[in-house]
Amino acid sequence: MKSIMSTILEIRNLKKVYSDGTAALKGIDFSVNRGEFIAVIGPSGAGKSTLLRCINRLVEPTEGVVVFNGIDATKAGSGNIRRLRREVGMIFQSFNLIQRVTVLRNVLHGRLGYMNPVIGALGMYSKKDMEEAKQILARLGLQQQTYKRADELSGGQQQRVGIARALSQKPSLILADEPIASLDPVTSESIMQHLYTICTEDGITCLVNLHQVEVAKKYATRIVGIHKGTVVFDGPPEQLTDEVIEMVYQR
Repeated sequence: MKSIMSTILEIRNLKKVYSDGTAALKGIDFSVNRGEFIAVIGPSGAGKSTLLRCINRLVEPTEGVVVFNGIDATKAGSGNIRRLRREVGMIFQSFNLIQRVTVLRNVLHGRLGYMNPVIGALGMYSKKDMEEAKQILARLGLQQQTYKRADELSGGQQQRVGIARALSQKPSLILADEPIASLDPVTSESIMQHLYTICTEDGITCLVNLHQVEVAKKYATRIVGIHKGTVVFDGPPEQLTDEVIEMVYQR
C-alpha cells in the first residue's frame, strides 16, 4: 500500500449554486491524503453527489478551488480535464453501463481516455488492454460474465462491472456516488468489500458517498458528514457518536 502522508486532493471554499437558485454546496473545505478510504455521509439533498461531480468537473463549481494531483480542476482546460477524468475513476449509483454491449466492452471503455479518439470510437483496443480487463473481471469474480451483455446481469453484477471499468483506468482516485443505494443488504456488503479490498491492495484513494451510517463506520478510515451543503463532521469512524449522527441528519 502506498504512503498516505501526501495530499492527493484539496478542496477549498467549494460552492455550487444551481440555475434555479439551489445552493447545493456552501463552502466545503477538506483535504484527502493518498490511500484514504473516506465515506461522505448525509441526508438526501445534502450536496454529496454535487461534491463528487465538482471534483471531476461533471458539474461546474460556482466558486472555490479543487486541486487534484497538482491540477486546479476548477481552472483546468480541456487537456487537463481529460487527464483529470482519466486519473479519477467514477462509480455511479445507476451503474451507467451500455446495456446492449458485453461486460468486457463496458470495462474497456475505461481505457478510452488513454486512446486516440478515432481508434477509441472504432473499439480497436490493444491485446494488453483486453488481457488486463479480463484480469480485473476475474478479480471481481466476473469471469463467467465476460461475454454476456450488461443487461443480462443482476444489479450487483452490474455494479461490479462499474468498479471494473473504473479500475481499468488505473486511477489514483475513485469517486463512488451512492454505489450501493439501489442494492439489497447482502449485495451491498459484497460491493463494499470488493471496493475496499481493491482500493487498499492497490493503494487507490477512495471517496464514497453513502446513506448507510453503519456501512460507513465499518469500511471508512475517515468519515465526512455533510448537512445542507456544509461539512459538519470530519473525523475517524470511532468519533461518529449518536449525537454527531443526529447533527448530520438533523431535520
